[in-house]
Amino acid sequence: MQALLDRRLIVVTGKGGVGKTTVAAALGQLAARAGRAATIVEVGGHSRVAGMFTHRTSEPGEPIRLEKGLTALSIDPDRALLEWVQALGGRVPGRILTSSGTFQYFAAAAPGAREIVTMIKIWRLAGGGRSARRGGELVIFDAPATGHALGMLRSPQTFSAIARVGPIVRDTGHVRELLADADRTAYLGVAQGTEMAVTETIELQQGLVEATGRELDAVVVNALLPRRFSAQELEQIEGLPANGSASIGAAARAARQVHARAGYQHGQVTRLRRRGFEVVPLPFVWTPSLDLDALDQLATRLGHGLERAGETLAAS
Repeated sequence: MQALLDRRLIVVTGKGGVGKTTVAAALGQLAARAGRAATIVEVGGHSRVAGMFTHRTSEPGEPIRLEKGLTALSIDPDRALLEWVQALGGRVPGRILTSSGTFQYFAAAAPGAREIVTMIKIWRLAGGGRSARRGGELVIFDAPATGHALGMLRSPQTFSAIARVGPIVRDTGHVRELLADADRTAYLGVAQGTEMAVTETIELQQGLVEATGRELDAVVVNALLPRRFSAQELEQIEGLPANGSASIGAAARAARQVHARAGYQHGQVTRLRRRGFEVVPLPFVWTPSLDLDALDQLATRLGHGLERAGETLAAS
């Protein structure tokens, strides 16, 4: 786990709705515990991570302190692109640029422009040209869902196909180097124990190799139900009299359903492991909402799981 936190950048992505932001927040807590300054970066409007720690909101581009050593930041790709065009246009006001047909044409005609300027911002946050592995600030990129995330990771290739000279071309090369560098960047897939989420994780692995030449360092399988019953206990449950009380019958049906659901989820975990993924399980949280205490417990479980995954990789 410490080796993971020694990187400059950790990219967290997976199928939508599987808990990527929760995993990114837990990683941030692990970094803060280890004394590593970290920023959790999201793409879009307001920071969802900030809502887990505080009721405060922030404008895109404005950092918000979550706890000691841990910050959240949201990047608006449209605003990032506007800032870049403004830098090229000198002191032309943003109001004029956004209303001009030239800007709108450029934004539509330059494939990957929004994505690459966003990735350049992330590269700068992750230390820019500094190549040292240790020290500095860790950037945890709570990336969009798989398809959009892969588009962002491919953006250096996409944009370099249309741009040949200028500062952005130089920075695009830096982004590509960062994403390919195993000493500076790690990739975590997030899934749940469902066929669709696991299939998308496999597709993510393939797309990641094509985009960066890298593979996932580990897959976090979120919201796993525990296997509560042994085969003997389940047999005893099945043997409960059908004409028993209504409460006993309801409890027996619930036990069988939960057991079947847990078995299905763990079967999907086995599917990932058979394909060679390092799997880090996270338990289902039995609370109406994810409060800081529950997040802290998940961070502890995530830390233990990442340590075991690191030990397995070191031994192989």
